[in-house]
Amino acid sequence: MEESRYAVASKLYVAVDCIIFGFDDGELKLLVFNRQLEPLKGMWSLIGSFVLANESAEAAGKRVLQEFTGLDDIFMEELKTYSEVERDPGARCISIGQYALIRLTEKNTNLAAQYGAKWFEVSKLPDLVLDHNIMVKDALHRLRNVAQFYPIGLELLPKKFTIPQLQRLYEELFQKKMDTRNFRKKLLSLNILIQLKEKDKSGSKKGAFLYEFDYTKYRKLKNKGFSFSLFKI
Repeated sequence: MEESRYAVASKLYVAVDCIIFGFDDGELKLLVFNRQLEPLKGMWSLIGSFVLANESAEAAGKRVLQEFTGLDDIFMEELKTYSEVERDPGARCISIGQYALIRLTEKNTNLAAQYGAKWFEVSKLPDLVLDHNIMVKDALHRLRNVAQFYPIGLELLPKKFTIPQLQRLYEELFQKKMDTRNFRKKLLSLNILIQLKEKDKSGSKKGAFLYEFDYTKYRKLKNKGFSFSLFKI
């Protein structure tokens, strides 16, 4: 009986699947790749890996992210464990979902493409394999909750950005239009932005002032507790 139980257990695999978000050209995007091996060869999938014997699930996720994006120090959090018995036709496999936020650059976009990966707009995602559609849905829900207490623009926008760019990010995330005046008023009332003398004139002759996040003031505000009430689900 003991030998039989351990024989079954030895066939159990643990994997990580990474839900990798980026923001580019006013669109919230997700990195997926075209599977090159059976089962489900040729279908779109989240990027993942089996957890190696000598690493934690967190380390496996960071390894996958570094391989596909070339980035090390990025925002990544564990999402949920997916353990339905029939979730993977290839093997009995439990997957630990992890979502990440990265700044898109030509460098990491090109690196992802080398692996057959592609950035899709979240609103135009293809159908994904296994339970990956559920993982994306869960990750978006978590991200919307996080966005109420954490300025996700810190991770997705360039270091210097405009308020319209930040508003567009939140509109993409919550999939709804926001009142420009109210958004700006609420955001500036938090006093966590530093207005720069530079302007972004790509959208108009007059241009829009560039801003940076004030990390010191944000940390103080975070310790006191606050909410982006304008962005509630």
